[in-house]
Parts: sequence; C-alpha cells; structure tokens
Amino acid sequence: MNQLIDNFNREITYLRISVTDRCNYRCIYCCPEKPFEFIPHPDILRYEEMVEIIEEAVELGISKVRITGGEPLVRKGIIDFISQLNHIKNLKDISLTTNGFFLKENASKLKSAGLNRVNISLDSLQEEKYKSITRGGSLKKVLSGMHAAIEEGLLPVKVNTVVLRGVNDDEIDDFVQLTLKYPLNIRFIEFMPTTDLLNKEYQKGFISVMKIRDNLIKKYLLKPVNVIQNNGPASYYQIDGSKGTIGFITALSQHFCGSCNRIRLTSDGKIRPCLFSNTEIDLKNELRKLEKTTNNTPDLRKKIIREKVIEAIRLKPAGHQLNNREKKDISFEMSKIGG
Repeated sequence: MNQLIDNFNREITYLRISVTDRCNYRCIYCCPEKPFEFIPHPDILRYEEMVEIIEEAVELGISKVRITGGEPLVRKGIIDFISQLNHIKNLKDISLTTNGFFLKENASKLKSAGLNRVNISLDSLQEEKYKSITRGGSLKKVLSGMHAAIEEGLLPVKVNTVVLRGVNDDEIDDFVQLTLKYPLNIRFIEFMPTTDLLNKEYQKGFISVMKIRDNLIKKYLLKPVNVIQNNGPASYYQIDGSKGTIGFITALSQHFCGSCNRIRLTSDGKIRPCLFSNTEIDLKNELRKLEKTTNNTPDLRKKIIREKVIEAIRLKPAGHQLNNREKKDISFEMSKIGG
C-alpha cells in the first residue's frame, strides 16, 4: 500500500468523514443558541461519491475511516453505506462517532455491516443536566445505546466527555467510576471555542484537562497504560482492577499536532487538512462539474480525487492556531465538519 507523507514527515492514514450536518441535539459547546442554517440537501455528498473518494484515498494510503456528523445515525442509508465501506480492500478500520440517541436500535445492524467501534459523546450522568447540555437529549436512551454497543462488541467503546467549568466538572469522579464496572475508555476533552459566538462560554467554561488529570492522580492510583491501536490523541491511565481506562485529550493546553495523522472530508465535499484551520480543498464541485461533460470517465474522476487528496496533504499545517485568539480566520461550526 502507498504512503501519504505531509511536509512535516507525518504519515497520514486516517480520514474522518462527515456524512451530514444534521443532528437531533444542539449541544451548548457545539451549536451556539441562534437560528441554524443547514446545508441544502443537494449540496451534501451522495453516498456513492463518498465511497468513490474513500476508495481512492485508501489506494493512496488511508487505512482508517471515522464516520461523523452532525449525528450520522440520522441520515438514511447509513447502515448500507458502512457495508459498502467494509468491502473496500485495505480499509482496516471503520468507526463512528455518535451522540448515542439512536444507538441501541442500530448497534446490531452496525456490527453486522462491518463497523468496528464507536465513540459516544456523553457530557453528564445526571438526567436534567444532560438534557440542559444537549438542549433536550435523553440520557436514558444514550446509556442503553452504550450498553448495546458493549454487548455487540463495538470495542473499544470510547466515551467523549467535554468538561465545562461550573457545568459538569463536579461529575468527573462519576465518570471515572464507570471504568471500574465497564470496558469503557472514558476520555476527558477540553472545551474548544470553534466559533466567535462561543468565546464567552469558552472564557468561563474552559478547564485544562491536565489539571483534571493531576487532581485524579492525587485521589486514585492511576497507572499509565499503552492502549492498543486506534486511540488517537489521548493519553491513557487505569485504576488497578478496573475494566476500562481514563483518557485525557488536551487539544488546547498541550496540543498533539506533531503526531496528527488525519484529514477530514466535510459533508458538503471539501477536504479539510486541519480541523482548526479554514483551509479547504473543494472536491465535490470538481467531480460534479465533470459529470456535466463528456469526459466524465472513471479514470479521470480517480485522477481528480487523488490530486485533491495529495493537495490537501501538502497544505496540512504544522499545528493549529486555536490558542491564538487574535487569529480571526478560525471560526467554524463543528456540526458541519464532524467531531
């Protein structure tokens, strides 16, 4: 298999693809409380376009794909899409990030289709607080989905918890206790101010995950562990005798750009070399313009996809500038790009 190496000698093996910008939640750290404009349906990539792009990306060196949204399980046909990805030669890992609301009824279907594992966004273990953070979500449904994922073997089941000062930072011990009972990777994540509208919330809500880790080390006998493949930027620890692990993702306080191995494909068909940069390579419009010509051959489409993927790798920056709040060009809605 080929290799994709960027200008900073990082091997790019991981493609995160947003299949929709729609979501049944409106989480306070993701979607500002304002009228929300969804991408028009005709502008969203068709599944056959996604498969076509992923096939060529895998030929170039991508070996892992994560499906995100919005909420990917709200899009019709998602199970069949995963099944198609499962038949791509040399694609070694297919995962999905979900808020868990639709997971219980879909866990078995996802496993049968070829999904390897899931990440579940879960920011509170208290029903009313959870409903407030998500603006209407159901904790009961998510917990049922989490257990269904464990039972179906969609492992490791990772639980992503964005920690917000004064909101859910009093529940850190409750999340830690889950690792004693269940084979979960609980991952504490720093709040990221991805839009200018979230700056006020960021200033009052940000907590360094490293401080959380240091406090937990004082309370528990945490041992650093090397969790096997597919665990991305988190550093992991484990309490003796526990079934799960505790991870810490320091996107701002100690960013991990030097080992970043990923690019993203947005739901409207743009390749994004770095999550925290507005640089994008438009792939969808190039392919759709070609459809209107007599030159719309499989070979030419493959050539365009490969050229755009390689261009995106070339433009991947050394690191993000999210800590630099003077950078006015860094503002985006996470739900439109994918977590």
